[in-house]
Amino acid sequence: MTERRLLGRTIPLRRSRRRIVIALGTGMLAPLASFGQARLRPWLVGWLGSEDPADTVEVQYEVLFKEGMRDLGYVEGRDYRFETRLATNDLSRLPALAAELVALKVDVIVALTTAAAVAAHKVTREIPIVTNAGDPVGNGLAANLSHPGGNVTGTTSLSSELYVKRVDLLRQLLPGVQRVGFLYNPDNPADQFGLKQFESACDKIAIRPVRSPARNVNELPPAFQKLSQARAQALVVTSRSMLDWRAKIIEAAARNQLPAVYARSVFVEQGGLIAYGPDYPDVYRRSANYVDKIFKGAKPGDLPIEQPGTYELAINLSAARALGIKVPDAILLRASKVIE
Repeated sequence: MTERRLLGRTIPLRRSRRRIVIALGTGMLAPLASFGQARLRPWLVGWLGSEDPADTVEVQYEVLFKEGMRDLGYVEGRDYRFETRLATNDLSRLPALAAELVALKVDVIVALTTAAAVAAHKVTREIPIVTNAGDPVGNGLAANLSHPGGNVTGTTSLSSELYVKRVDLLRQLLPGVQRVGFLYNPDNPADQFGLKQFESACDKIAIRPVRSPARNVNELPPAFQKLSQARAQALVVTSRSMLDWRAKIIEAAARNQLPAVYARSVFVEQGGLIAYGPDYPDVYRRSANYVDKIFKGAKPGDLPIEQPGTYELAINLSAARALGIKVPDAILLRASKVIE
């Protein structure tokens, strides 16, 4: 045995085949340099979604999450494995899919829709759930945002200000607008929250809201017929529920000469008029940070639920011209993405 003085202390050193890594100054180690080696198996991550696995946007979001994990030092297959369960736009399947993940004894469930998070929360109060839910407090997922207190944490992408800004964008594009429709899925908890916020936003500026529900893609034609009968002059489209139906929604809005504001820029990239919402790629990458903290021992109930750090404003000028709309300079100057 030999001795070495370290920071004023004398400590014995024994010869060993084990390697000891001491990091001074930076205070950081590679996330799995010692932590991952202590595990007998890789972490098991359950990915629970409402969407269609054939949708390329949803596949991209999964890739973004894995990129976030890689940036934190995790290697898929070595440090964690992935189990995906998608409901293919049938929300009624979510409870059974969540139960499958629980039966697999996953270490964490990533449920980045409100409906998926609610379904997972109903079948487990022990496995950590990382989500991007709308109104997590109102949906019973958390006691409050700063200290959730249970097994759910993550981000929340919905707020009352989002709908105020979306309605205001339509008013800037159509100064005389009086009736605005709201296309939503009444079975989706996030859409119920969005409906309340939308109607509140309309009330503040004396605009008449028009409800237009659609539980599945086959209900889109009657939903747009209802908008026409109510003489809606513009439309707000919710985020998650309508994402996989975006091609049909964009086409129907154009056919009905109905200016629409969406929650995601992907709608604008595919021909929609305007979008305002969180930077969703950033949201999915940030979800990896929560998973990392949980793997390192943090309790989800102690991790604050955060709102998005950045927002996107996208405008499609070709769509605007087709609708006979001149986009104000104020919108163009603020836009993070302009499509000619």
